[in-house]
Amino acid sequence: MIESIINPLHTDWTTWLATLVSALLVGLSKSGLKGIAMVTIPLLAHFYGGMASAGLLVTFLVFGDLFAIRYYYKNLRWEHIKKLYPYALAGIILALIVGEMITDNQFRNVIGISVLACLALIFYRDYSGGPDGFTRKNWFARILGVTGGFATMIGNAAGPIFNLYLLSMRLPKNSFIATGAVFYLSMNLLKIPLHFFVWKSISMETFQLNFVMLPAVWIGSVTGKYLVRFIPEREFRIFVTVVIAASALLLFFK
Repeated sequence: MIESIINPLHTDWTTWLATLVSALLVGLSKSGLKGIAMVTIPLLAHFYGGMASAGLLVTFLVFGDLFAIRYYYKNLRWEHIKKLYPYALAGIILALIVGEMITDNQFRNVIGISVLACLALIFYRDYSGGPDGFTRKNWFARILGVTGGFATMIGNAAGPIFNLYLLSMRLPKNSFIATGAVFYLSMNLLKIPLHFFVWKSISMETFQLNFVMLPAVWIGSVTGKYLVRFIPEREFRIFVTVVIAASALLLFFK
């Protein structure tokens, strides 16, 4: 796992390119084009292996969250963070306990099915005149919180789940981005010592590679902030919905 990135500055050019593209996509996703960073999960896993890629990616995500917060902090909605946080922590603890008992394929399939099912409910509510009260229920936040916490610890795959919750709250796009960034940052900062000391999927060498790629995250974040200005609220919601669905389907493939 971690052996594949012991000497990150001596990797081949294809691995460098894949890592550079991943860093750029993280920046784009965090500051505007929500969800497209899901592509980085299978991409980095192909070059670095499952757990090692999760450790490498989480630091990129922290960088992206910090850039997004800098741009959108005034639009933050704290109430949604407070509502999800306890359940997400429970999901992280659950992931630490069972993380080595399930295969990557089993995990991906469960998360993918869960996201698609919840997305179908929201789609039904929005476009078929169905009742919308269920998204305000405590059980909805609990399920998505625990599932998201579990997903974020296992493979940094919580994006579709937490985005799904924020989407169901019908937040304006800037509040959507700001609230997600602060929530993800708190989760990702918590995960770094767990990756470092428990799973040993982060090392000083991986941090070295992360900082070398930091300019790519910044360029992506600036580009995302610029592009999101031209996306109207309705189209932004449609874009996020499509990306969530595509990300969930992507989980079924290695």
